[in-house]
Amino acid sequence: MFTNEEIEQRVERAKALFKKGFNCSQSVFAACADIYGIEDEALALRLSASFGGGIGRMRQTCGAACGMFILAGLENGSAIEGDTEGKKQNYVFVQELAAQFKSENGSLICSELLGIAPKPQEPTPEIRTEVYYQKRPCVEMVANAVRIYLTTLNNSLQD
Repeated sequence: MFTNEEIEQRVERAKALFKKGFNCSQSVFAACADIYGIEDEALALRLSASFGGGIGRMRQTCGAACGMFILAGLENGSAIEGDTEGKKQNYVFVQELAAQFKSENGSLICSELLGIAPKPQEPTPEIRTEVYYQKRPCVEMVANAVRIYLTTLNNSLQD
């Protein structure tokens, strides 16, 4: 179980990672990867790197949400051949996370969250400036994703 203080410490860590230039998925995943024994931050950042910008900057599923889904796989993803029940339990958890994220943010789709055309963007990421941070809701999506993940995890541990 995570206290509210512990959750907020991880939220602040995720926001700091994002403000250092890491993408949304990296920020969420790396802020929580140690829970699952991934102490190597560089490894956590590499594992989640491809999911930023709505998966490879294609503006599909929000990278912050993808970061939660990667964590969900570490929490209860099955690694047993033919384990349909284990797979089902993971999908239940992922769908619960997705529903909460969508409820709080209005969408799971990056382009919708950013209010831009739903098409792949130039693969070169934007330069991070104060204007960038003012016009993008991404840092709040990152914060929300960490809160949603850890709160949902807490709730599932109480059941």
